[in-house]
Amino acid sequence: MTSVLLGEGAQAAGEPAEPLAAFDRAIAADERIEPRDWMPDDYRSTLVRQMAQHAHSEIIGMQPEANWITRAPSLRRKAILMAKVQDEAGHGLYLYSAAETLGTSRDELLDKLHSGRQKYSSIFNYPTLTWADVGAIGWLVDGAAITNQVPLCRCSYGPYARAMIRICKEESFHQRQGFELLLALSRGTEAQHAMAQDAVDRWWWPSLMMFGPPDDESAHSARSMEWKIKRHSNDELRQRFVDICVPQAEALGLTLPDPELSWNESRGHWDFGPIDWEEFRQVLKGNGPCNEERLRRRREAHENGAWVRDAAAAYAAKNAAPGRGRVREQDLTETAVSA
Repeated sequence: MTSVLLGEGAQAAGEPAEPLAAFDRAIAADERIEPRDWMPDDYRSTLVRQMAQHAHSEIIGMQPEANWITRAPSLRRKAILMAKVQDEAGHGLYLYSAAETLGTSRDELLDKLHSGRQKYSSIFNYPTLTWADVGAIGWLVDGAAITNQVPLCRCSYGPYARAMIRICKEESFHQRQGFELLLALSRGTEAQHAMAQDAVDRWWWPSLMMFGPPDDESAHSARSMEWKIKRHSNDELRQRFVDICVPQAEALGLTLPDPELSWNESRGHWDFGPIDWEEFRQVLKGNGPCNEERLRRRREAHENGAWVRDAAAAYAAKNAAPGRGRVREQDLTETAVSA
């Protein structure tokens, strides 16, 4: 679309007279909205809220798995897990950068996270009790993330959609890594199989909650779909996830902890039992098993890293000083001559 910039009255030939009409037309035509394009304030705030929550989830989500890096059972497993945790840090940085294109600063977003004014995914407030939990997170949690995030690659806001392309590719690897880890345990000793089953039992229902509340209770879902930030409702994505996981669980030799799970021929989907939404609401309120610990560790890490941020800012300021580039070229020339 032709960008409709704030403060500009001129319109290209054929463009609607009002910026809102141009925005609506772009959304209807499935075109991308870019940072310099005019957009409604509610669209901007919805994007900031969603991208911030997504970024916070990636950063907080490093904690449950990082807890097992020093206890991984082999060098290979340690290397895989370290790479995965590093990926999650990168995802957070991509998303904070995308949010910054909307005029909000990273410091502001982090302040809101640390003060509890912005949320992250409730799934990361559950503990990782055994090594099998690393596999369950990869298979179920990252699997749910992929189901939810692949449609975001077609999000109407350009920077968010482009960030999601790389994120989804890496999350796909994480999901396969988790599946492979659980498969190894499931085919191992009786104790290893039991460990894998226990992890799946504990992570299955929280993974279904990751998609958010039912559609009739979701405060933001319908509007986000109208704006094509989201492409599918919470319940649609949850059903898709269940349909994917049932045959995968069978391949793993593990049982999903839902006695009501059954194939519905008329719907062409798997029926599943009721979700404990009261548990979901309590975790969101801060009453989950690890809510306090997760935020405390995040705040501590931020405070302990202040010297790194200060040093980086000082270095950037030093190299941005007038004449700095000329001095550095002269130093290089003198070095070359003396050599």
